[in-house]
Amino acid sequence: MNANTSRQSPAEGEESAQLFTRTARDLPSGRHQFHKERLMAQIHEARQEERQEERTTAGVPGRIRRLRLPRPAITLPVLAAALAGVVVAGVVRTGGDGVRDGGVATGPALTTTVGVATTKGLPQLLDQISLAAAEDDHPVVKPGQYVYIESKSADTFLKTVDDKTSLASHQLHTRQLWESPDGTKGWLIDPAVNDSPEGETLSLPDELGNTPKAHLGAPSYDYLTKLTTNPDELLAKIYKETEGQGNTPDQQAFTTIGDLLSESYPPAELYSALFKAAAKIPGVVVVNDAADAVGRHGVAVARLDEASGQREEWIFDTKSHVFLGERSVQVKRLSGTDALIKPGTVTYTSAILNRAIVDGIKQTPSQAG
Repeated sequence: MNANTSRQSPAEGEESAQLFTRTARDLPSGRHQFHKERLMAQIHEARQEERQEERTTAGVPGRIRRLRLPRPAITLPVLAAALAGVVVAGVVRTGGDGVRDGGVATGPALTTTVGVATTKGLPQLLDQISLAAAEDDHPVVKPGQYVYIESKSADTFLKTVDDKTSLASHQLHTRQLWESPDGTKGWLIDPAVNDSPEGETLSLPDELGNTPKAHLGAPSYDYLTKLTTNPDELLAKIYKETEGQGNTPDQQAFTTIGDLLSESYPPAELYSALFKAAAKIPGVVVVNDAADAVGRHGVAVARLDEASGQREEWIFDTKSHVFLGERSVQVKRLSGTDALIKPGTVTYTSAILNRAIVDGIKQTPSQAG
């Protein structure tokens, strides 16, 4: 959550979950899921705050701490905490093997070799990525069509059961997203947040009658078409609209651009401008070898969050410079309970498998072809 937000006690966490129930966002018997709400907006908004906070899950015996929490752009700490509990979906249960979280099995912590970071070749790399983005086949999304994004993701978290804390991970799983150009219609299939294999609607208004306005943290395609493509003006807008979020302005600007790369469909000129804007953020480096969630190796554009000790990496194909995915890697040793999060722990990883324009909701590119 926000760097200024204090950590919650278990009692505060239980109060948070109770508040979330009263706002019709919780489900019975300790099961949490996003139900008939604009999940896409929540997930994008969730990526606007810090990743490391302790949360107590409601109705579940045990406590967990997500290392790569979705970062809610909800300013009320209690509501943000409850949202974190919903995303986690009750991973901790006592006893038995094969614990499942919203349909996703849990396993050991994800790890990797920490790659060496350098500023050498960074301007040239970002120029090449920007040029490749500008030349990419990038069809315009028409009214009645949908942006389709298929990805795989996994993460590592701290799990506490019977006062014993250990590291665990959520199994790599597939996520399919559809969203209309104006952002008012959509669908999500994600076993981490959907109980039903058929998925959930993202269409607006939500069950509370809300129709959130698109913004940088929850952009629609139509919103993105209206953004400036001047890198300096674009970066200034990002800094202004994310003021107070994340640990530092520079890290939050980097994170915001990364979120736009992963689960949105920026128009061609904006896509190229995002990389030119990223080149102007202090502290950005190159990691010459990094792998996405499905093991594809490439070169990464990265930045270290000094407060959390995690390095956020955007991974690109070495030859084509196509965006493959992203990951967060712990690179600094921590203290206390956090000492379990050793350097080399992959706290979050994703891979974009398909990004396309389709003519109908729940239609895939193979069906369209």
